[in-house]
Amino acid sequence: MESSSDIVVGLDIGTTKIVVMVGRKNEVGKLEILGMGRSESLGVTRGVVANIEKTVQSIRTAVAEAENKSGVDVRVVNVGIAGQHIKSLQHRGIKMRNTLDDEISQEDIDMLINDMFKLVTLPGEEIIDVLPQEFIVDNEQGIKDPIGMSGIRLEANFHIITGQVAAAKNIHKCVHKADLEVQDVILEPIASSAAVLSEEEKEAGVVLVDIGGGTTDVAIFQDGIIRHTAVIPFGGNIITEDIKEGCSIIKNQAELLKVKFGSALANESQENEIVSIPGLRGREPKEISIKNLSHIIQARLEEIIEHIYYEIKNSGYENKLIAGMVITGGGSQMKHIGQLFEYVTGMDTRIGYPNEYLANGNSDEITSPMYATGVGLILKGFEKLERQKGQLKNNEQEDSIKVRQGEKTKGGFLQNMLAKGKQFFEEDEN
Repeated sequence: MESSSDIVVGLDIGTTKIVVMVGRKNEVGKLEILGMGRSESLGVTRGVVANIEKTVQSIRTAVAEAENKSGVDVRVVNVGIAGQHIKSLQHRGIKMRNTLDDEISQEDIDMLINDMFKLVTLPGEEIIDVLPQEFIVDNEQGIKDPIGMSGIRLEANFHIITGQVAAAKNIHKCVHKADLEVQDVILEPIASSAAVLSEEEKEAGVVLVDIGGGTTDVAIFQDGIIRHTAVIPFGGNIITEDIKEGCSIIKNQAELLKVKFGSALANESQENEIVSIPGLRGREPKEISIKNLSHIIQARLEEIIEHIYYEIKNSGYENKLIAGMVITGGGSQMKHIGQLFEYVTGMDTRIGYPNEYLANGNSDEITSPMYATGVGLILKGFEKLERQKGQLKNNEQEDSIKVRQGEKTKGGFLQNMLAKGKQFFEEDEN
């Protein structure tokens, strides 16, 4: 059995599904997924918990499946948070240091970050995450990592993510009721970006679009730094609703139609293609044209893309995104969706698969864009573990230095006393 410290669990509470993933790192630092459990999400609407009991039930089902498959007892989880209430803002923090002799340490950065958590927010909101963008040491700008530098004035630009207190509380409540412990709450677009984006893309400038069931998450990176995050309250479910209304069929049939025959470009569908759907209780079967179906999907998707494009313009980085767009999430599996994105925004587009950081031998299912958030939550969990281990190591080193210095001075004092005593007796004898 693995030691629990080597294993990280991600819990993705989505609008359509709840996914629990158990993973560990192999000898080359790639991610091995030991087991995965999924269940239908019953108590979540648009990324926010609406019914606690139902959500707890769904979490328990997914956890039990993941435990059976992995043979790991799941206790501590990294949870993803999303929803329309998520907002992001920029802020600058300053810390004056006392001396130039000491190098800037992780402690100094942590103090700056903790100061950001004390910022005043709107009533009913709280700060979920604080991400350092770049540091300024003694007016020297554009420093990515100031640890080890000397300087008196340490400044930093931060990307601060806020959300509703109630939404975050409800997530914590659900996790605790399911007999689990929350290690960290991570914003879902940031988790997804950890799984599907390469460092080169983040450097060049890229937009990550995660199309889920109830929400579409947007994260913009440039120069390796996160610049903008937003959550749009539309996703795949709204397309299903449109199909249900437009074709006068029930929801399950609409979902199956969308997944099996749906296309984001109506022009790519044949005129004469027709699908027959069984009628309800002895009624005649319904015939639906694939062309009409694609028209319904395209109209709604264009609307969602317009929203995304508005967020890109809003961030001010529209002309700096060399790497274009990366689409992930369950909604990215729609046929011709990449072409539609390129057509509406004029940006290069690719589908993001979370296989870059995964070890070989994982099942094909896990490498689906649908599970990008789950994989990202595990990766983020490992990042935090490594940071904590690094801090412990530093603290141990500092303690040992202090002990050594203490021993030196102690030894020196005793030797001086002995020497003085010896000198006194020698003088007395004379």
